[in-house]
Amino acid sequence: MASTTIQVSRETRDHLAALAAERGLTLGQLVQQLAEREPTQAQTAERLHADRDAARRNMGTDMSDDEFEHAPDILGNIYKIAAEKVRAARGTAA
Repeated sequence: MASTTIQVSRETRDHLAALAAERGLTLGQLVQQLAEREPTQAQTAERLHADRDAARRNMGTDMSDDEFEHAPDILGNIYKIAAEKVRAARGTAA
């Protein structure tokens, strides 16, 4: 693997080195792990698109992206829809 050099303040370097040592990693491994945890804006947009598509499939709805954006509590609504489907599958009342 090719490597490169990045410039940070001494304080940042020392902080990262301490974190790496605590985790049994090299500084490069730590930076790689930190970078992998933080998605880019494009990756976040891809995940949002995939999550909305999954929600549409699982809920049997055709909500538009605009409706997702302007929904007052989409997660709460997803939970309600899921609970209703579970109750219906079990044949129980709300």
